[in-house]
Amino acid sequence: MVIDFHTHVFSPHVVQNRSRYIDSDPCFAMLYSKKEARLATAEELIESMDKSGVDVSVILNIGWVTHELCVETNDYILECVARYPKRLVGFCSVQPLSTQAAIAEIERCACGGARGIGELRPDVQLLNLTDDEAVKPFVEALRIYRLVLLTHASEPLGHDYPGKGLVTPEMLYPFISRYPDLPIVCAHWGGGLPFYALMPEVQRAMQNVYFDTAASPFLYRPEIYQAASTLVGADKILFGSDYPLLAQARLLREIDDTSLSDEEKRMITGGNAARLLNV
Repeated sequence: MVIDFHTHVFSPHVVQNRSRYIDSDPCFAMLYSKKEARLATAEELIESMDKSGVDVSVILNIGWVTHELCVETNDYILECVARYPKRLVGFCSVQPLSTQAAIAEIERCACGGARGIGELRPDVQLLNLTDDEAVKPFVEALRIYRLVLLTHASEPLGHDYPGKGLVTPEMLYPFISRYPDLPIVCAHWGGGLPFYALMPEVQRAMQNVYFDTAASPFLYRPEIYQAASTLVGADKILFGSDYPLLAQARLLREIDDTSLSDEEKRMITGGNAARLLNV
């Protein structure tokens, strides 16, 4: 089974009213203000999956700043999961600073079939991950409903790009170490966080942390697969394309061309995700 752990879809309403959402939300504007930044519907994703040999895709929301936009766009995620239960797994979005409303939305989404929350954007959503008053109720709700948290991550150096943001290992590690039992997926190779696994205390803290490969060709040379496998283990890496930013087939070809063993490739392209999502 091939599972793409990082894709984004939007309702036809959002696609057709793109400028309205650009004006309404800084996260959406940061990601999709440029005309070449493509928006895709669930049907377009399914078509891509069929062409690329992807069995299941995790459809993520984005880090909307307001609770209302989280709820509106979560409706489409839940609708898609209900329509394609064997092909799509839903991760919904909340604004943790909404506290009780966010907890209620986590419950609604979990009851509606969501398997996780993400893609969290602590920087754009103005969430201080060391603020216990805001974070603890959010984490407790994730624990109650056994949801996976997927967060954006970015490199503290290197080139800039739309949506890079400030969610660096320095921001993520205190949160990870404070909640070691919470299953967390750090997108985009965790902004380089796997390299710190050479430090024993960091390795111990990251027992429930996974890293997806979303947008990998834009960030690292292909050697990242072997390096990360050595540092954190191939069992902690999840194939993610960041579709429609990148074609799913392109990422699968890159993984297939690595020097990893066939078993490691199977783990990365689906085995690890199946275990984490219990599918």
